[in-house]
Amino acid sequence: MSLSLKKPNWKAIMSGARYARRRRGDFVLRMIGLSALTVAIGVLVILVASLVQTGHHAFTQSFLTLNVNISEEYVSAEDPFKGRYRNIINEAILEQFPQVTSAAEKRNVYKIPTPSAQYLLRDYIVKNPDDIGKTISFAVPVSDPYDQLAKGLINPDTLEEFRRLKNDQVAWFNSLKADGLISSRFNTGLFTNADSRFPEMAGLAGALTGSFYALLICFVISFPVGIGAAIYLELFAPKNRITDLIEININNLAAVPSVVFGLLALAVFLNWFGMPRSAPVVGGLTLALMTLPTIIIATRSALKAVPPSIYEAALGVGASKQQAVFHHVLPVALPGILTGTIIGLAQALGETAPLLLIGMNAFLTAVPDGPLAASTALPTQIFIWADSPERGFVSRTSAAILVLLGFLITMNAVAVYLRSKFEKNI
Repeated sequence: MSLSLKKPNWKAIMSGARYARRRRGDFVLRMIGLSALTVAIGVLVILVASLVQTGHHAFTQSFLTLNVNISEEYVSAEDPFKGRYRNIINEAILEQFPQVTSAAEKRNVYKIPTPSAQYLLRDYIVKNPDDIGKTISFAVPVSDPYDQLAKGLINPDTLEEFRRLKNDQVAWFNSLKADGLISSRFNTGLFTNADSRFPEMAGLAGALTGSFYALLICFVISFPVGIGAAIYLELFAPKNRITDLIEININNLAAVPSVVFGLLALAVFLNWFGMPRSAPVVGGLTLALMTLPTIIIATRSALKAVPPSIYEAALGVGASKQQAVFHHVLPVALPGILTGTIIGLAQALGETAPLLLIGMNAFLTAVPDGPLAASTALPTQIFIWADSPERGFVSRTSAAILVLLGFLITMNAVAVYLRSKFEKNI
């Protein structure tokens, strides 16, 4: 009997080894992608969680309810605006502490309500002059240290020398709380008040209004100009060195740091044209310069994505070049154009550096009444609060960031919705 040895199929073996290596490579690449995605989501969750943990305190505010006697001794019915409302508030708070007699203790008791309580009462009486001579129940925000005490941000068990509030101040506040005079409410002032040096009274109304005017001007300028420039460059302009140079510069402008646009606005709009400083109209023009390259690039990409057969078919049935573009190509490209525009506006909403350079970071306690009035914006308001030494502005900074993120998410959601809606219609 003879034994015959069969030769191994080295070709099949090597092919199997290569296949195994490819599978291992695909698996490693998949794991790297999943790991990167997990890290990105984890960092995002940590960021949002830290903002929520810090900023949720700003969405509530502690209020002190007082029985205030609007005595005619302090307020005149003929001119209620000039009343001595500080005296009225001080007397009302002293009624809760008859044991307080020394001048130093009285000064500390007067600090329980916000220093703006007298102005809140004044505005109320100006609107309701019939309450002069009556005793009314009036709720005012407590000052920031007491608000933090009510929210547990100040630990009363900490040694007195390491606390902002002394033992007697904590005892006064606890007695007011025991009497049911302290209540916690949703902080509507965060959205209805302008900025203030008192954290309990500071709000985002001025910044929201300024951002609205700036984005409105940015949209009115950048949307038609950007789309018009993109249509011309993509469908009408001849291909030569001049158009090539323009295209290169547009692509380069999209990568220019935003602070450069701020310097340009400072030199041109403020110094040369003499436009008002800190005004949303200047901020809108600056943001429009920044957004234009993004809108042009997005519009050109959307126009390139339209099948050439649509354009050629329109020309084939006798349409002019202008009719083919505006009646056939542009409607098909509209979802991509709107998406690029909204994303560009969302980017403009979060810009800070150019607005700082044109002065939209001033301390303003009034809501702007138009695009020419001095104003701030959401990003610059966050910058101002983050730079404030007051402890109460820490939570308000995080809350303002959450509001800004909410607007950005909403704008991106609108972009996705409009894209899907127009694609279905097409």
